[in-house]
Amino acid sequence: MSKLELSIEFFPPQTPEGAEKLRATWQKLAALKPAFFSVTFGAGGSTQDRTFDTVAEIRAAGLTAAPHISCIGSTRERIRAILERYRSAGIDRIVALRGDLPSGMADAGELHYANELVEFIRRETGDWCHIEVAAYPEWHPQAKNPTEDLRNFKRKIDAGADGAITQFFFNPDAYENFVADARALGVKVPIVPGIMPIASFSKLARFADNCGADIPRWMRRKFESYGDDAESIRALGLDVVTRLCEHLIARGAPGLHFYTLNQAGLTSEIVKRLGLGS
Repeated sequence: MSKLELSIEFFPPQTPEGAEKLRATWQKLAALKPAFFSVTFGAGGSTQDRTFDTVAEIRAAGLTAAPHISCIGSTRERIRAILERYRSAGIDRIVALRGDLPSGMADAGELHYANELVEFIRRETGDWCHIEVAAYPEWHPQAKNPTEDLRNFKRKIDAGADGAITQFFFNPDAYENFVADARALGVKVPIVPGIMPIASFSKLARFADNCGADIPRWMRRKFESYGDDAESIRALGLDVVTRLCEHLIARGAPGLHFYTLNQAGLTSEIVKRLGLGS
């Protein structure tokens, strides 16, 4: 079996203080030797410069960084300029997403779907760029049905994507079934499960409601029973997520992608419990 790869996601800081805190976070998490750090991209490109500054700083430290690029609200010319900017900075890995249309923005841009963005990036970059795309084990909330969602996923792979990262989930069967269905359609690229460490159940519930991720009833009820007991919530969250990761690794997942919310502690502890990293 090939070595399990870790990857770690951040969102771009909004203030100089946030940038300092994030710098301390990625420097600490670098000890885990992740394959790459990814940095998200605001709706309609609203964080473009902050995303660039963050990935450029990480890259300058000798680490691999992968910016998110969204096509919604953008143009081919603008995306081409962004790609060239990243190429000049030595960035050769990208997470390509459709993205969300910001509130009040009427123009969806020239590219409407993620597969169109992947095709454009591949055509512009040739083979110098490694492209990751998103996958949804519990189906994209805007998909009409699972079959349509799988076909949309395959279109992104056929357009030139090298790998996929899933939305977070807590039911490993959902991931395993999605991978099996994708393989049945001929998808061969790695599909890496997205992992959400749990620090606050109220935040987790909001994230899950927004993206369509399911929180199993037993989990929801147990977390709710702790009320405002942050220590018990943290302890249960560590146990739940560690067991999930152990199951995924045992069943052959090619990697783990951690949604850190710009915090180092929980991800570091989970990786330590798994016996991974340095």
